[in-house]
Amino acid sequence: MQNLVKRFGDFTAVNDISFEVPKGEIFAFLGPNGAGKTTTIKMLTTLLPPTSGSLELNGLDPARQQNEVRQLSSCGTAGTLL
Repeated sequence: MQNLVKRFGDFTAVNDISFEVPKGEIFAFLGPNGAGKTTTIKMLTTLLPPTSGSLELNGLDPARQQNEVRQLSSCGTAGTLL
């Protein structure tokens, strides 16, 4: 994830976040209410397109490869990513 931004009109919900999670690592996404956690997860899981920036999940672009990303993040599936 690089320079990810999500705006709703004049409101910026996610402002220029960047991070990488190496393969095999366990990652927790923590922060106060209103910090943009849910919005970021929605972008990662194809439910919202980013305003700008880039996303990659296991080499896939959630904005362009929605079906493939959705198969990776299915709830209840062995090897679940999210």
